[in-house]
Amino acid sequence: MRKLRLIGLTLLALNVSVMAHAEEKRYVSDELNTWVRSGPGDNYRLVGTINAGEEVALLQTNSDTSYGQIRDNSGRTAWIPLKELSNDPSLRTRVPDLENQVKTLTDKLNNIDATWNQRTAEMQKKVSQSDSVINGLQQENQTLKNQLIVAQKKVNAANLQLDDKQRTIIMQWFMYGGGVLGVGLLLGLILPHLIPSRRRKDRWMN
Repeated sequence: MRKLRLIGLTLLALNVSVMAHAEEKRYVSDELNTWVRSGPGDNYRLVGTINAGEEVALLQTNSDTSYGQIRDNSGRTAWIPLKELSNDPSLRTRVPDLENQVKTLTDKLNNIDATWNQRTAEMQKKVSQSDSVINGLQQENQTLKNQLIVAQKKVNAANLQLDDKQRTIIMQWFMYGGGVLGVGLLLGLILPHLIPSRRRKDRWMN
């Protein structure tokens, strides 16, 4: 009976020294491999190794020996020094993730470059088209200016011709007026001499 009590007390003490925790995710350190044991201490036998960087589940810890009980991906349970565990994923796990992130960012940058190049080409095309339109408008403007200059010269020439015709007409009217005036003066001088001679002739006939 005493032996059973002693065994019970021993198991109770062991349970007290082993602190139970909820299952937590941990990662094995980035060593080539890590030895695991059958119990929470260096005095327990080795039961195998675990791969570096492997994800394991932390079941409980022993604060006296700084060991933790883990379960690996195959379901095997063993004890491992807590210093060999990490809260962060190992480089073995992070490197592929980082490579994927780099690839994703590289693809995005390539897409941005392609989009930017396409937009730049479109803008250059629009600018080129605008330059063509501007050049066409400038040429059309210059053509209209040349036509305006020619029209102004024609108008000036027509005005000169009109002035010459007006002067010619005025001169003709002066000439006609002078001719009429001259004829009137001649008639005025001749008629008085013709009328008395007729009267004399009429008197002599009587």
